[in-house]
Amino acid sequence: MERLDAFMARANATYYAARDPYADFTTAPEISQSFGEVLGLWAAVVWQMMGAPDPVILAEAGPGRGTLMADALRAIGRAAPAFRAALRLHLVETSPRLRALQAGRLPDAVWHDRIEDLPAGPLLLLANEFLDALPIRQFVRRGAGWTERHVESGRFVELPAAAPDLDAAEGEVVELGEAGRALAAGLGARLAAEGGAALFIDYGPEHRAPGDSLQALRFRAPSDPLSEVGTADLTAHVDFSAIAAAAHAAGAATQGPVPQGVFLARLGLPQRTDALARGKSPAQAAALLAGARRLTEPHAMGRLFKALALCHPGLPELPGFAG
Repeated sequence: MERLDAFMARANATYYAARDPYADFTTAPEISQSFGEVLGLWAAVVWQMMGAPDPVILAEAGPGRGTLMADALRAIGRAAPAFRAALRLHLVETSPRLRALQAGRLPDAVWHDRIEDLPAGPLLLLANEFLDALPIRQFVRRGAGWTERHVESGRFVELPAAAPDLDAAEGEVVELGEAGRALAAGLGARLAAEGGAALFIDYGPEHRAPGDSLQALRFRAPSDPLSEVGTADLTAHVDFSAIAAAAHAAGAATQGPVPQGVFLARLGLPQRTDALARGKSPAQAAALLAGARRLTEPHAMGRLFKALALCHPGLPELPGFAG
């Protein structure tokens, strides 16, 4: 029997070590090259706001196939050559399989197992769909007390738990992302002391309410998250308010969250996509424009996904977060 967070951590470590996750889901960088390009330019502008430190660490957590960073570096090289010369590229990735794919596109990168292992100094961190895969705990309100969900033989088992500082009605599930809060606290302290900013783009409501958001995808379809351990990607909605609060308590400033569609529109993703579509065949242009709409329109990914920045408290309002 395992507590849910331990089960989730083990399942995802097994999954990413052995499977190609892109057989099961598609992320924003694979939908549109404009996504990585505008994030690269976001980092270039923030670097200028930081006083253009040289060197500066440009890092990505959970870089997948390396698509986002390859697109970002291409845009940076064209528009901000001084930033390209100053940056030192670091990737946070535990999967040997994915590291090999990333090395083919990003041969100058240095790899680390954890964000905490990144070298000291001014930091710009990008992380798309990273927080959602961090393990969570689940508590269930039972009468005047609480139980906590554990996993045994492919099913939930509830065991009595010390009452957490949570609020819910009888039978409701409340999720607690301790790993995400700890990461935000450590990163917030680092950014406050050494400078920089971290941009997280992930999915979940702006303010969490009780409910079970644990889910699994296998071959692009929902699956039982408790069965066939290591064959599906397990995720849960991100508690953005908790992430922001942990970083703020550690000394960082926070900006957002704002809906992904709004954020990307402010960064000029629709205009960049229009420029890419010019001169393409009708089919290619239609595919580019459809990808941009998928990322920005509210009924697709534009509302559920959010952008949240953690940064040094001395930085002004960052691109994409200005109202």
